Amino acid sequence: MQEEGFSVWETGVSRGGNGSAGQAGGRRGQVVKGGAPPAAERQCDLVTVPARQGLEAVDILRLRDGVGPVLHDGACDTLGFLVPAGTAAGWDVPGSACTQTSGRGINLAALCGEGAPAEPPATGTGWLVPPEGAGADATDPAVLREALGEAARTIEAVDRCQ
Repeated sequence: MQEEGFSVWETGVSRGGNGSAGQAGGRRGQVVKGGAPPAAERQCDLVTVPARQGLEAVDILRLRDGVGPVLHDGACDTLGFLVPAGTAAGWDVPGSACTQTSGRGINLAALCGEGAPAEPPATGTGWLVPPEGAGADATDPAVLREALGEAARTIEAVDRCQ
């Protein structure tokens, strides 16, 4: 299955972690708080952001709330965060985009199955945070929004100091 509009390549980068407290979602196959269906029954949307801001956000999410699978592109221009389906309808974070993929390519069942490491869902993509190393099945959109805001402020502060 391939996700249109997210052109990335695989470099073999994998910075999987063991998860963290306050994870935004359940692990593979578990029902998460609030009665959400298991990963096998859930689709994802994809939030894409500039790589610099995305890398900062990944670090923030790993330290605090856990992060779901994250894709990277070969030009090192963008990162793609897997978020729960339906996120695209209300996503309004400047400098980012959220693509609805439900029924068109990214299914948590395919990514979170047991066994061999998951293949990226789009041609030429690679995992920055693979599903088997992620702290959640998908990144919580509200938590991601906060992390992206903090990342943008951090980058702005660094750029002012140079």
